[in-house]
Amino acid sequence: MYYIYILRSYKDGKLYIGQTKNLPRRIAEHNLGMCRSTKSRIPFELEYYEIYITRGEAMKREKELKSGKYRERIKMLLGK
Repeated sequence: MYYIYILRSYKDGKLYIGQTKNLPRRIAEHNLGMCRSTKSRIPFELEYYEIYITRGEAMKREKELKSGKYRERIKMLLGK
């Protein structure tokens, strides 16, 4: 299984969207500063995730969520 996840930075409140096969490990990597793109914004909390059978499906959904037209949808998903 593959996961799409949305993290929120405690430091600046901004969101990070990613995909992985191992969600607990990936969140730990973000919070330990092992990811260059998020290192300066730790710590993070998991806000939302979705599960997909194939990596292709997960990657497609990640791309959708990162596109500008889905910003309002993300707010709805997060209840904000």
